[in-house]
Amino acid sequence: MFSKTTNSGSGRSAPPSQPVSSSNLDALRTAPPPRQAARVASILAADLVFEGSITGEGELLVDGAVKGDIHVSRLVIGEHAHVEGTVRGVSVEVRGQVTGNVEGKSVHLLQSAHVEGDITHEQLSIDVGAFFQGRCSQFRPQPPAQVAQAIAAPAQAAPLAEVISLDAHQAS
Repeated sequence: MFSKTTNSGSGRSAPPSQPVSSSNLDALRTAPPPRQAARVASILAADLVFEGSITGEGELLVDGAVKGDIHVSRLVIGEHAHVEGTVRGVSVEVRGQVTGNVEGKSVHLLQSAHVEGDITHEQLSIDVGAFFQGRCSQFRPQPPAQVAQAIAAPAQAAPLAEVISLDAHQAS
């Protein structure tokens, strides 16, 4: 009933295999690389204590303790986390405790957050119940026209002071 039968008289044949030639190899070499799988966030678990700087281009979830600076693309500081140092990222979400400055394009302090330090941001969101002690500064990216003008304008050189040497033997 479920057995596989072969039909040798079907008239179909397997496609011929193509010989490997230099043009086939060139096509393989110039083909775009296979798509990489989505990155998974790195996790610093609640039972870990880390001393030193952490840098990277990915996402980091901190549930443990960190003594040092953190600079990643997306940072989530968990509810039971404790960070002493500057935290920096494109997106920073704080649920735990940070003692130090926070810098990010988008900064979000959730209800359980406790931040003691300055915040530099483009967008800032502070939930009701979050604790924040420090200053916050909003930065705005320069429009492209202003950036082009700043690059095109020659730098203004400070006037040089003239140095006059006096000969001790000449009396005026």
